[in-house]
Amino acid sequence: MQLENSNHRLSLIPTQWSLVWRAHEGPGEVANPARQELLERYSCAVQRYLRKVLRNLDEANEVFQEFAVQLLHGDLRGADPKRGRFRNFVKGTLFHLIADHRKHKRRWPRPLPADGAKLVANSEDLQSDVQFVESWCDELLARAWAVLSDVEAKTGQPLYTVLRFRADHPEMRSPQIAEQLVSQLGRSFTAPAVRQILHRARGKFAAILLKEVRQSLENPTIEQLEQELVELNLLDYCRPALKQHAPKV
Repeated sequence: MQLENSNHRLSLIPTQWSLVWRAHEGPGEVANPARQELLERYSCAVQRYLRKVLRNLDEANEVFQEFAVQLLHGDLRGADPKRGRFRNFVKGTLFHLIADHRKHKRRWPRPLPADGAKLVANSEDLQSDVQFVESWCDELLARAWAVLSDVEAKTGQPLYTVLRFRADHPEMRSPQIAEQLVSQLGRSFTAPAVRQILHRARGKFAAILLKEVRQSLENPTIEQLEQELVELNLLDYCRPALKQHAPKV
């Protein structure tokens, strides 16, 4: 019963697949805002990845503009949640755009002996895949920090400030953090209070990040969600929130 309740709560979170469907299958008044939302949501991750792979700002901007044009014109079709993760669809789209760009610029590797060509291609594919996962992960983390900052602004609870300070100063203990926060927040904290705020902040951050990851999957089981977190190297961040959705034994 607990598992059913947990999956029900997770299923209430809208996925990016539903947004993709509206962007490419819905009527114009629905599709256009959905396409714009998709572009805004993933532009930072895409741009970060393109800069890593192409190592040239002008070329990265050129490929990103092609990605944006195709997305806004509804040309990025073929997305199907049955085929896997949404990030894999984005990755595949970018791989094709980069390949087209390199062919156009005549920068694709020159012909080599068969074994050598295969080795170079495999090495580039592996490196590119690692860079894409890193970019996707960085964007999810950045988005989670931004949401936590908004929570602090709305509630007045210094969750973002305290957790961000702890992340930037991992060597500091709670008493030291309490002293440093006085100048930042204009109020005094005790070491136990700092530990309590950190506990709440970590839980909130984990829940936000888990929601972001969940949105890129289509009705995942707890096991599938955990596997995605493992592949993105985000499991340690989300473990507290994931435990809340795990079935009780």
